[in-house]
Amino acid sequence: MKKKKGKKQMEENIKNPEEMEGVTEEAKDATEETGNEVSAGEQSEAANTEAKADEGEGTENAEAGAEEEAKKDPKDQRIEELEDMVKRQLAEFDNFRKRTDKEKETMFEAGARSVIEKLLPVVDNFERGLASIPEEEQGSAHAEGMQMIYKQLMGELEKLDVKPIEAVGTEFNPDLHNAVMQCESEEYESGIVAQELQKGYTYRDSVIRHSMVAVVS
Repeated sequence: MKKKKGKKQMEENIKNPEEMEGVTEEAKDATEETGNEVSAGEQSEAANTEAKADEGEGTENAEAGAEEEAKKDPKDQRIEELEDMVKRQLAEFDNFRKRTDKEKETMFEAGARSVIEKLLPVVDNFERGLASIPEEEQGSAHAEGMQMIYKQLMGELEKLDVKPIEAVGTEFNPDLHNAVMQCESEEYESGIVAQELQKGYTYRDSVIRHSMVAVVS
């Protein structure tokens, strides 16, 4: 009786081939899903394994570096520390030297300008004294002595890079000239310095005293 039932069941299955196909497709889908799940699991496991390997390698490198550092001779470490200290001190000293040189230069400039400013009135008086010598006494020993002293003084100022400013016959320049009056002139055009009332000077290309001038109106 059991064989007949089994045979009958097979016949019913053969009579309904569509149902058999549905069952087969469901089995295939289940198999594919199972395969996909297995593949995803394998990939995840491989990624975790690789990450653990990288982590282990990094840990090994760090430990190797620590061991190498620990193996260094204390004398070598002390030498490296002293060398670093010397380099730092040399750098600090070089910066200090440069800063000191700059400060010295600034102080020298300020002191030189102060001395030159005090000497210029003396130069003015020399020039006034030479201009006031009568013509009949121009060749006298007194006049020649004053001229020699004046030349020596101007030579020393020139060595310090002190130079007189050109004024008469040049165009008025407010950076160099101080116009205190206007005048008429047949020789010069308007805006030209016609007369120098007080000589001006420059020190290292900077004006230490402006020329006091009269400009043609």
